[in-house]
Amino acid sequence: MSPRAIQPTALVKASLPFAPGGRVTSDDLRARFGEIDIYLFDQLLRGRLDGRRRVLDAGCGSGRNLPYFLAHGFEVFAVDHEPQAVNAVAQLVARVAPGLPPENVRQAEIDTLPWPDESMDAVISSAVLHFARDQPHFRAMVQEMWRVLAPGGLLFARLATSITIANRLDAPTGRVRLPDGSVRFVVDEATLLAETDALGGRLLDPIKTTNVQDQRAMTTWVVEKSHRRVGSPSGLSALQGPD
Repeated sequence: MSPRAIQPTALVKASLPFAPGGRVTSDDLRARFGEIDIYLFDQLLRGRLDGRRRVLDAGCGSGRNLPYFLAHGFEVFAVDHEPQAVNAVAQLVARVAPGLPPENVRQAEIDTLPWPDESMDAVISSAVLHFARDQPHFRAMVQEMWRVLAPGGLLFARLATSITIANRLDAPTGRVRLPDGSVRFVVDEATLLAETDALGGRLLDPIKTTNVQDQRAMTTWVVEKSHRRVGSPSGLSALQGPD
């Protein structure tokens, strides 16, 4: 069976267009989209994933961002270092998209992904990068996700940063304790812009940050890998965006 041949299920049926004039509830929306990150949902609404059918959720957790993709014929891949998360996503895939190969869901680290170069059209990194141990680990994860991204692909990342709350932190980058009490690896806007340049990528959106009552700041970073290959000091297939 083709990996994209998805059997009809309750979730698939729930994902069909709502009846004209029908009453739509939060349960209806949840059945269609799961607990999807609202900023990833924004990318869907703007058609950013329409032509990017091979989607990797790097740090998938329990699969909160995957129901829509599974129910709509995307070739979904997922990875997490926690075995419980991998088992939960494997069960979700088996239930919603039984045509997908079981090996599409793997237990692995983000900085050593088990897929070939340029094999994904989109990589999702939702609330993952801020668990980096240090700057080299952060860069290794970013570069590895970029490695598997095909030319024209999209990297979507949501991560904790120091943007708008730097005056409440011990440092603008590195592992710090946030005002909400959690310890996270944070970066600033300059770091994200420098990483974008180092990758040879192009920002698809301005860097956007949500300040949660000065307790933490969550930033959306969306980068496109262009089709034109250029050399990279790091040996990666870094690509230069349009002028």
